[in-house]
Amino acid sequence: METLLNISRAVQSGDDAETVRLTHAGLARGLTALELLEQGLIPGMMEVGNQFKAGRIFIPEVLRSARAMNRALEILDPILSGTTDHIKGLVLLGTVQGDMHTIGKSLAAIMFRSAGFVVRDLGVNVPARAFRDALSQEGAVGVGLSAMLTTTMLNMQPVVDMVKTEFPGVPIVIGGAPTSEEFARSIGADYWAKSAMDGVEKILQHLETTT
Repeated sequence: METLLNISRAVQSGDDAETVRLTHAGLARGLTALELLEQGLIPGMMEVGNQFKAGRIFIPEVLRSARAMNRALEILDPILSGTTDHIKGLVLLGTVQGDMHTIGKSLAAIMFRSAGFVVRDLGVNVPARAFRDALSQEGAVGVGLSAMLTTTMLNMQPVVDMVKTEFPGVPIVIGGAPTSEEFARSIGADYWAKSAMDGVEKILQHLETTT
């Protein structure tokens, strides 16, 4: 439907006013909140993620698109609150102990939320025990670890070891400038993400093959 395509385009362009207008228009035309989310907003934001992954757009454009989507979600959330059909699961994200960098993790949080996940952002300088506590209390369908320094990326190892031992089956994706696929394998992580969008895709693929 043209309305859904236009919503997707409005999100991609970061036009929050147009995204809100089209969301109201879609509801008025009888589209459900779930249709607007899954066939309009999410495809738009996923394309933003793909463009960012390819280096065609940059952080300011991603943030504008995220703001547009969030404005629409303010309209849809009260309608969607009675159902969990649109939720793919909870993902834990955190920058590991000793590292105070936040931008990569924050972009990942935007992308995961845009893809339909609930995100529990543990913040920066997060020790393994904080991941353990969150997993014990809330569970998760995936864990994302970020590090931006060669010294702090070594602190991913205790988190990976803990998850593999105490929460087997929960996939771990790591990312950050100094990391690599080889490093991910060396510490036992399931996946390495070269971008925020890549991390989302890895967890989605994992869920598709294991559920």
